[in-house]
Amino acid sequence: MASQEKPIAPSSAPSPPQPQLPPPEGAPRIRGFGGGAAGGGYPNPPDAALPDAATLRDQWRFAVRQYSRWYSQAWGTAILAGGAFFALGWLVKGSNPLPSRADPRPPNDASADEEKK
Repeated sequence: MASQEKPIAPSSAPSPPQPQLPPPEGAPRIRGFGGGAAGGGYPNPPDAALPDAATLRDQWRFAVRQYSRWYSQAWGTAILAGGAFFALGWLVKGSNPLPSRADPRPPNDASADEEKK
């Protein structure tokens, strides 16, 4: 009997993907990115159960680190862009582009005459 059975050979090639079945007629169609049936078509379906406190703490710390990194990168980019635009204004104008930092103007002769009257 052992000679009649087909030998099991290890498969090195991955199995072909299974075709996706269309949803039943009465089910609402959810439009999403992925094709997972369990998650309603989204690549990251919601957890089946609430994760433990350690997992939530790790996720929260990761999110805080990511936000801090993005926040600091945004400020750094804004500061560099401001400096670049200031330098560009200096090159175009030929002097300090900020009027509040410019040298005070000497009074005109016309305005000096009006003050004397």
